[in-house]
Amino acid sequence: MPTVKFTKEKKEIEVPAGTDLRSAAQKAGVNLYDGFNGFGAKLNAIFNCHGLGLCGTCRVNITQGIENTNSMTFREKVKFRTPLPTPIPDPLPCLAYIGNEDSMRLACMTRIEGDIEVETGPPIDLFGTNFFS
Repeated sequence: MPTVKFTKEKKEIEVPAGTDLRSAAQKAGVNLYDGFNGFGAKLNAIFNCHGLGLCGTCRVNITQGIENTNSMTFREKVKFRTPLPTPIPDPLPCLAYIGNEDSMRLACMTRIEGDIEVETGPPIDLFGTNFFS
C-alpha cells in the first residue's frame, strides 16, 4: 500500500492504490483548505467544491513522488498552466505563474499510485519572478 507523508503536519498514512489525495488527507485529519497564505481558511473549509476540481482551494505541492500520481487532469492544467481566466467562473482564477507549476496539484484530482510527500497549503508568491513573465 502506498504511503502518503504530509510534511507540514508530520503525519504519514498508508492508503490503497488509486485513492484520491483529498480523501487521504481527510482520513489523516489534515486540513487542505487553509486559504491563500492563510487568509480565508475558515471560509474555504466550508465553501469549497467538495472534490469536483472547480475551486482550487485544495492545492498541494508534491515534493517527492510526483511520478507516483496520475497525470495532470484538464482542470488542473487550466488552473496551473494556462495564463488565461478559467472557462468556468469561480472565485479562484487561473493559478499559472505562481511558482511550482510542475509539482502543484489539486488534491481532489490527484490519484495516489505509490509513495509521495505532500506540502499542504503551499504559499502563493504573487510578486515572484514567475508571476509577471
